[in-house]
Amino acid sequence: MGKVTPFLMFEDGKAEEAMNYYVSLIDNSEITSIVRYGAGESGDEGTVMQATFSLKGQAFMCIDSNVKHQFTFTPSFSIFVTCDTEEEINDLYEKLLEEGEALMPIGDYGFSQRFGWINDRYGVSWQLNLPS
Repeated sequence: MGKVTPFLMFEDGKAEEAMNYYVSLIDNSEITSIVRYGAGESGDEGTVMQATFSLKGQAFMCIDSNVKHQFTFTPSFSIFVTCDTEEEINDLYEKLLEEGEALMPIGDYGFSQRFGWINDRYGVSWQLNLPS
């Protein structure tokens, strides 16, 4: 087995926008490759056929799907981020919450010092944790 990589499928040509947004929020993150659909290919020209990016060293893959599916992202799969400071968790929570939805407002739930769970503007679920 080569490796295991989380894979995100975006609709409406939002993959590149989402990647840029995520790497702008988290230090030591970058887009590592983008392959776009060309003219006459099965996706909309210029959208993401396949891309990779990393968040704090964790690799992700993503695509733009021009096929409408009966499903989208679900909170049952989320990106779990362990934060180092209260400032970091508060800042990341507020930025991811913009145009998103709070599933668990940031607070002390007993299992960590601070925790919050969000669906971001793209529907991707994030759990943010500041350990005790």
